[in-house]
Amino acid sequence: MTDKIALTPKTHTAPPAKFSHGIRKGNILQTAGQVGFLPAEEGRAPVPAGPTLREQTLQTLANVKAVLEEGGAGWDDVVMIRVYLTDVAHFPEFNEIYDRYFEEQALTQPPAARTTVYVGLPPGLLIEIDALAVLG
Repeated sequence: MTDKIALTPKTHTAPPAKFSHGIRKGNILQTAGQVGFLPAEEGRAPVPAGPTLREQTLQTLANVKAVLEEGGAGWDDVVMIRVYLTDVAHFPEFNEIYDRYFEEQALTQPPAARTTVYVGLPPGLLIEIDALAVLG
């Protein structure tokens, strides 16, 4: 049996409950839902990257990427991305930000499948993203 390995990048604080930022088991890596919190700084509670969808989306993607990299994966290994938006009106703007971000990532594999759903998040948060990667 393959061990589960918890993944917590140096940029992340401890989760607010009993869960891991990411788990790798064998060649499967699943991130927890990441939000647009700025990287951890000693003595500072996590705060959103900014009030705009763009700021939070880019930081959220950076946070997902940090978990992937902690587990030895990258965007080319991701097979599924789930996006949780708080407002259906954000969908067109989010797609523009998302497309531009992944154009800059220079993927060598087809883009991941994606699902977008609309949810409630804590005040000030506009987006949450998780990813499933398969390595090797």
